[in-house]
Amino acid sequence: MEGRGILLLLMLLWDAYVPCRRPVMDTKIWLRYEVVMYYEKIAIIEDDQHIGDILERTLTREGYGTLRAYSGTEALYLLSEHTPDLILLDLMLPGLSGEEILPRMQGIPVIVVSAKIGIDDKVDMLLNGAVDYITKPFDMKELLARITVQLRRGCGQEPSPALVYGDLRLDTASHELTIKDIPIRLTKTEYAILKLLMQNPKQAISKAVILDRICEDTPDCTERSLKQHISNLRKKLRDAGDREYIEAVWGIGFKLEAQ
Repeated sequence: MEGRGILLLLMLLWDAYVPCRRPVMDTKIWLRYEVVMYYEKIAIIEDDQHIGDILERTLTREGYGTLRAYSGTEALYLLSEHTPDLILLDLMLPGLSGEEILPRMQGIPVIVVSAKIGIDDKVDMLLNGAVDYITKPFDMKELLARITVQLRRGCGQEPSPALVYGDLRLDTASHELTIKDIPIRLTKTEYAILKLLMQNPKQAISKAVILDRICEDTPDCTERSLKQHISNLRKKLRDAGDREYIEAVWGIGFKLEAQ
């Protein structure tokens, strides 16, 4: 068993770095894993690859990170290595079923996404730890709303209108930034970039992701102009705080400097 565990781990690490991201095949299970470093992480435990891919694309577009597992066994292995903020769980999985692994998912909100439509199935899952149950086929807007509600409950309170990181304070209602209580004037694009970085303070975010996430607020920002916007933002923060606040991560993108 120990040798098999090491083999699975090596396969996992290899698959994570393969550009085409094809599934790695073991003699008994398919294994595919991907983490997208955005904000909350959602584990998709679904053996139907088509449905899983649709969920992954939609969640990524909405700004969530994703974890994937295709069987109950893979799900337990995945959860032994990572702690997602929420789990989408299919019940009819190969190997261990969703019903069997649900009791082992303590402390993480689980939304069951299943083709089982019986009232008894729904009641059993809700009484055994699931926070919600939605049947297939489902409307994506409804599922996203249910996810939002559960993540909000997990925070225990409504989102604060202000983002705070060290001596940076960004008011998302008024769009005002202060550093050590000194107000800093930002352009619309600079505000959008800083807000994204402060929402993900420990994660390096690529230029492509930054452009994608801020495009609704700043449609005029291009890949060419993004570099200048970030340069201007870094200078404003540095001049006000006497230190660097945004770090360029080689080969990836940008992140906030560690406090």
